[in-house]
Amino acid sequence: MVYTVSGVRFPTVPLNKFVGSSNFNANRRIANLSFNHFPARKILSGRSSYDSESPSFTVAASDKILVPGGQTDASSAAEQLDDVEAVLEDSEVSGSLDSSNMEIGSKTKEAETFHEPIVSRHAGGGSKQDSPSILVADEDDEMGGMGTSDSLEENIIDESERVWKRAIPPPGLGQRIYEIDPMLNSYRSHLDYRYSQYKKMRDAIDQYEGGLEAFSRGYEKLGFTRSATGITYREWAPGAKGAALIGDFNNWNPNADIMTRDEFGVWEIFLPNNADGSPAIPHGSRVKIRMDTPSGIKDSIPAWIKFSVQAPGEIPYDGIYYDPPEEEKHVFQHPRPKRPKSLRIYEAHVGMSSTEPIINTYANFRDEVLPRIKRLGYNAVQIMAIQEHSYYASFGYHVTNFFAPSSRFGTPDDLKSLIDRAHELGIIVLMDIVHSHASNNTLDGLNMFDGTDSCYFHSGSRGYHWMWDSRLFNYGHWEVLRYLLSNARWWLDEYKFDGFRFDGVTSMMYTHHGLEVGFTGNYNEYFGFATDVDAVVYLMLVNDMIHGLFPEAITIGEDVSGMPTFCIPVEDGGVGFDYRLHMAIADKWIEMLKMRDEDWKMGDIVHTLTNRRWLEKCVAYAESHDQALVGDKTIAFWLMDKDMYDFMALDRPTTPLIDRGIALHKMIRLITMGLGGEGYLNFMGNEFGHPEWIDFPRGDSHLPSGAVIPGNNNSYDKCRRRFDLGDAEYLRYHGMQEFDQAMQHLEETYGFMTSEHQYISRKDEGDRIIVFERGDLVFVFNFHWSNSYSDYRIGCLKPGKYKVVLDSDDPLFGGFSRIDHNAEFFTFEGWYDNRPRSFSVYAPARTAVVYALTNDEVVLAAE
Repeated sequence: MVYTVSGVRFPTVPLNKFVGSSNFNANRRIANLSFNHFPARKILSGRSSYDSESPSFTVAASDKILVPGGQTDASSAAEQLDDVEAVLEDSEVSGSLDSSNMEIGSKTKEAETFHEPIVSRHAGGGSKQDSPSILVADEDDEMGGMGTSDSLEENIIDESERVWKRAIPPPGLGQRIYEIDPMLNSYRSHLDYRYSQYKKMRDAIDQYEGGLEAFSRGYEKLGFTRSATGITYREWAPGAKGAALIGDFNNWNPNADIMTRDEFGVWEIFLPNNADGSPAIPHGSRVKIRMDTPSGIKDSIPAWIKFSVQAPGEIPYDGIYYDPPEEEKHVFQHPRPKRPKSLRIYEAHVGMSSTEPIINTYANFRDEVLPRIKRLGYNAVQIMAIQEHSYYASFGYHVTNFFAPSSRFGTPDDLKSLIDRAHELGIIVLMDIVHSHASNNTLDGLNMFDGTDSCYFHSGSRGYHWMWDSRLFNYGHWEVLRYLLSNARWWLDEYKFDGFRFDGVTSMMYTHHGLEVGFTGNYNEYFGFATDVDAVVYLMLVNDMIHGLFPEAITIGEDVSGMPTFCIPVEDGGVGFDYRLHMAIADKWIEMLKMRDEDWKMGDIVHTLTNRRWLEKCVAYAESHDQALVGDKTIAFWLMDKDMYDFMALDRPTTPLIDRGIALHKMIRLITMGLGGEGYLNFMGNEFGHPEWIDFPRGDSHLPSGAVIPGNNNSYDKCRRRFDLGDAEYLRYHGMQEFDQAMQHLEETYGFMTSEHQYISRKDEGDRIIVFERGDLVFVFNFHWSNSYSDYRIGCLKPGKYKVVLDSDDPLFGGFSRIDHNAEFFTFEGWYDNRPRSFSVYAPARTAVVYALTNDEVVLAAE
């Protein structure tokens, strides 16, 4: 049926049918023509630290506890091999990988279909011939061109040049996973099949696209590309029966610039420069593609659009042809910082990062928030909501335009300036990228792009996420792979992001999307019919591409299931992520906070923090950004609730609830950083116990039943961050922020999160004491609500003199000054808590104290 949507421009001149012309691009303004029709080391198998009767154990920082596996089910795995669609043959692509769509770039079609010269690959645009003279870095540069150098031109301006020359290593054998985790041997049929699919896909990409490096530059073929003679626009829309490019440049006339279609569903038009040499489409012009589809006439924003905006007072977004003059383009000046060994991430949302009730900008975040992040001691910023999303309250997770940075916060060059400034400060920039699903929005996004419910997505129920109300990509389709791989490459190359946090990976890896599924750790839950092999292969490909072209880049996956091999290199048979988010920790703290203090179990805390897989690194966090949203509570709110509104000023008396809350808030964060993983993450504002939730501006919602969900009068009051509270020295928030800063700087000094040495020597349920070593530090936590312990003996490994290097009870952090920071602690020889030495400390109630081995001359005390 033919349909119209409010807000879409439908010109008075109808979209006429026309007869094709072989030399159509030579004369683009012809009307009335017709349309044509994808170690060698044993696993720790003893009792876990949660077992109160088990001995304490020694484990390296990278030595993880494996979740118990299930029984072998070779028959089900074999059946899956027979049942899975889209099996790639050695010389062709079949099944769900539609060979007709795949061949878009194969054989001689490359030269025939994509005949226009490609615009320069330099971030600044312009033709390659017009670029300044360059210095090509040595191919053997050990930092991969990502570190600092005396030549900024060599390191940044010409980074893309070096990236093109990199060869992504061929697939390995994919067998080391069985050495790392022998339990995987029972699932060889599934895992070997998975790896064979990955290898066949790599082979097919090599054969038909010239390799993964070339394949991931789809944005140089599709979308808008500019050459010295004009602009070429191409779009893959196999379901469309006709297409025309419309916009401000041709007064939205659907008969002015009609596109031609090749046999692979790619529509194309070339617009030569104007007589005066200016481009046919001026910078900043609104553009859309009008298609005659099975669902009727439809105006869509180009799928590869690089910028889109919503005009004031209008509902739909408009695609913007973004090609500013040279003087307006941001030229990167600062090299990427070297990849940090210990990852300390400050997660932030640009729009809500102002203290004022407004939508903040990239420029303000650059000038105001980045220096704050640096001062706090974080070495990475993870930015949410970058990809354009028409619904602000989606937190950026319902993406409509995957290649466009959100226009709410500024221009693409404003974002580049932000990233350049972060690099100047030594901060790496991670992007919260969404490849797990797409917005259900048919007006602004990819949904029903060509009038069909497939195109980029699975058709029918498989292509719809019922809980998120969003569309699900068909990761087995060739053009979807091109689109998503190119999207990841685009943000790394064009904007100089340093890596990604991949959102919703659990949803990708399973056909049930992790919904209403309780993962118990049984390996049958990971390797069976519910596994979406196409999606896992895509994740392997994107990690391969990212790490092959950008060796210093970081990938973090949000996986709640605990998929084995998730953070093992692809060449070894893994999925290839550098880190997984340790999502169970935040849930555990909420569970604990709902209990009485008397019911907290020290072994339960330790077990949750340390329960992760060997050789698979984790990013730990005490609370997620979801807990700050309306309907949930932050840790600070769980602890102090409404007392935060009246008793956080230092000139007012405190309350038992405030004292308990501030003390536990500090302890929870420190023990999470101390034991939870090789990286740490904090959501902005939580470092000082942000007192308010996040509530996006919204009006009343009217349900089909007639019920009304009241909004907030479209207020931005709760969609901001009150950094002024943490900065105010007369408020108790300031002490909490100072403690968070001290935590980050302690980790910067001692690097304990990635230390090779980790040992938990005590988890005493009676005393409520947890003691552990990490590196040269000894951490002592007393979770008891009233008991303080004098001359409390704690075990340690190394002999010598220890000193206090962090004390949660310090008055600077809102504490009660019960620890003497000038005291020296000398070790005694003799075994204690399975440690060869020990020393005695004072452990006040609800405190965390960290002791460091000094470099002074070792003086041993006799026992």
